[in-house]
Amino acid sequence: MFRLSLQRRCHSFTRNFSSLPAHVSAAPVVEEPTYNLKEVARRKRRTEWKRRQGGQTFLDHLIVHVRSGKGGDGCVAFHRELYKPFGPPSGGNGGRGGDVYFLPTPHLTTLSSVPSRVRGNPGSHGQGTWQGGRNGAPLVVKVPLGTVVRELTKEETAKYNFKDEWEAEEEALADLSPEERLDKLRAKRWVHYPRYQDDNVQRAEFKEAERTLWKEERARRIERKRRTLNPLFLDLDTAEDTTLPDDSPLGPGNRESLGHLIASGGAGGLGNPNFLSANHRSPKFATRGHEGELVVLSLELKILADIGLVGMPNAGKSTLLRALTGGRAKSEVASYAFTTLNPVVGVIRVANDGIFEGWRGEGAVHDETRIEEERHLELMEQGAFADSLTRNQKPIGADDGDTARVGHDFDLIEEFRFTIADNPGLISRASEDVGLGYSFLRSMERSLALVYVVDFSGPAPWDELRVLRDELEAYQHGMSARARMVIANKADLLGGDGRDPQMIEDAKRKLGKLAEFVEDELGPLDVIPVSSKFSNNLTKVVGFMRGYVEDARERLKESREPENE
Repeated sequence: MFRLSLQRRCHSFTRNFSSLPAHVSAAPVVEEPTYNLKEVARRKRRTEWKRRQGGQTFLDHLIVHVRSGKGGDGCVAFHRELYKPFGPPSGGNGGRGGDVYFLPTPHLTTLSSVPSRVRGNPGSHGQGTWQGGRNGAPLVVKVPLGTVVRELTKEETAKYNFKDEWEAEEEALADLSPEERLDKLRAKRWVHYPRYQDDNVQRAEFKEAERTLWKEERARRIERKRRTLNPLFLDLDTAEDTTLPDDSPLGPGNRESLGHLIASGGAGGLGNPNFLSANHRSPKFATRGHEGELVVLSLELKILADIGLVGMPNAGKSTLLRALTGGRAKSEVASYAFTTLNPVVGVIRVANDGIFEGWRGEGAVHDETRIEEERHLELMEQGAFADSLTRNQKPIGADDGDTARVGHDFDLIEEFRFTIADNPGLISRASEDVGLGYSFLRSMERSLALVYVVDFSGPAPWDELRVLRDELEAYQHGMSARARMVIANKADLLGGDGRDPQMIEDAKRKLGKLAEFVEDELGPLDVIPVSSKFSNNLTKVVGFMRGYVEDARERLKESREPENE
């Protein structure tokens, strides 16, 4: 057993030693030109693995293959009834393939529910007695608000082995003789009456119809190439409004919105009556339905949150979010860095007196998740919750005299609400894909206002602010200008128990130095010391945040008014 353990350790040491860069290895090794690319790819794989551990299903970037529905085939049939054994051609046309739509919805917060391959519903085949096939039902794919849809170019889709219907057909017929190629091409485009295929291909009427079909197909290929010159780009940042105005005339009801058209369904095939002419009274062939459009899309989710929390790892952002939402936000709280691997969005509901939902008064403790779960389990085993009322059963003002109402009771006094996002910790060189990289920075692009959260108990919180500002600017120029507040978290660790005048004076001096740094280098930002763990000074924070959101929404409304006109 000892020998086996020693072998494993030696193998692990050899593997780790061999993966070190050249400047730290024992023997000089020439660095390959592709080393940086391999390192970046390894780092991205490790980042994605880290973000998806623990059963987390948050997904903010996805490559989707979308193909609309195939059209139904036309039918070759002849009308038959009593005393009419040789009736006219009666084959119906095939139904059109189903379109594919993307519908933004506020009920989703991740791209995990979006399939990576989407196939539209096919149209039905035509039938006899002039019965046309049913059109394929449209397929609506729901995506979260804030999703940016971008169609990939031909060069970008090369690594995904993307081929349209004509390229795939050319590849399948590459090794066949000219006669076999022609037979395969015709079999994919034509439907023949039983035992009449050889006779049809010899007729002049069929050859004329085939020339017309080739011209139409060539026109479709040209139109498809024109579309690639103007790729699809959608910014789905607003939900579809389907409400009718009050002065709308009476008529049909409000139809449900399908969203944005992504891929149009293929046309249905033509039945044999379409080839009837004065010289050809009995056409025994029809066309097959067309393939649907195929597009490869890149979906990128940029979370729509009114307030975005920006801070270094372990600065207390998750504890702050839990304190502001009364524990309703499911954010992990622990004493190690990178506890939050994916953005978490919470809703802040504010009453007219400034109290927010979930507020339990000054001194309410929000501890680590592990400690709270252990305490809750211990109380449950003791039977402490046997006779407790549920959240919906609690009367107004029943929480130990607090003015904060919980659940449905808060609807009576709610005056304003906004959303706040807890983002993963930001470290130096995050804009260069270091640490968790820039994969989560896109979640802060749509925030109306940003709030810096720093560990006030640290030796130099102003250095953290400088790093946060520089990383935001490196990722997107002008992004740091949306910062409106600096929250000096963990202020309870500096003042002690409040009885030592020297500690209190040192804390005030440190707060003044932080405010001076903010005014000199960051601009006119509000600096507020708080204790998220004990819910101290949070009502002031919520009041400031409400003002930021109201101002940002008003400016956004004014900027959109000329567009609507």
